[in-house]
Amino acid sequence: MPNKNLIGLIISLFLNNSICSAQEQFLYKQIDTTKLFMEVYYPDHLETSVSYPAMVFFFGGGWNNGDRAQFVNHAKYFSKRGIVCFLADYRTKTKNNTTPFESVKDANSAIRYIRKNATVFGVDNNKIIASGGSAGGHLAAATALINTYNESTDDRSVSAVPNALVLFNPVIDNGPGGYGNERIGNAYKDFSPLHNIQKGAPPTIIFLGTNDKLIPVETAEYYKKVMEKVGSRCDLILYEGQAHGFFNYKNLEYYKKTLRETDNFLVSLGYLRDEPNIKID
Repeated sequence: MPNKNLIGLIISLFLNNSICSAQEQFLYKQIDTTKLFMEVYYPDHLETSVSYPAMVFFFGGGWNNGDRAQFVNHAKYFSKRGIVCFLADYRTKTKNNTTPFESVKDANSAIRYIRKNATVFGVDNNKIIASGGSAGGHLAAATALINTYNESTDDRSVSAVPNALVLFNPVIDNGPGGYGNERIGNAYKDFSPLHNIQKGAPPTIIFLGTNDKLIPVETAEYYKKVMEKVGSRCDLILYEGQAHGFFNYKNLEYYKKTLRETDNFLVSLGYLRDEPNIKID
């Protein structure tokens, strides 16, 4: 059942007509004393009779560090475009002394929380987009492709699989020679997105700079090839001369370029109904 406090808060926002680019924070998971929150951005003039797409963002940082604020500008933009956006915490090594496996568990929990409370958030639970950068891109992809790492307290009857993926220079290969293999070891066989692509994988768009020292272009091209082999869409957009993290807001030119391409991708899926008409700040 949805959290009663969550329901009450959102109802009060509706009654006070205050869900207009509203931002709220909700506790979505607690493990012992560790509390994990997600920040929610709603579309302007939210209509109670409409179910909106949802988009959850996972920050990068090698599963070691990072902050959900990395994608705050993305969330603000896409909430204005008509998507309920979520910025999710997850456990990291520096803050929680955890491994990448706990990070994947948290990402799955976040998707389940959104889907389980879809009615409360005004979300269409068949239009959930997972997104992230670098290790956060790995987490987004893992929710779609990996079913090994789940919290024992999760309601497994609720699917953690998103309906689409938007990945910014994602960590997609954890095999020998791939990113993070020294920490993952032989577990890469059920941890690495590249090694777990199967029929039914959700439509995906990947953004990558050709000078990325962590994610080889060849890896992304092979990922696309395998996705298409199983019958799934995978758009790969390369940016000449750009390095890892090129898409972040501080690099405004490429932030805008990747934002527009993401918008076009979501329009093509029918998640957004019209062409972009909002100024990108």
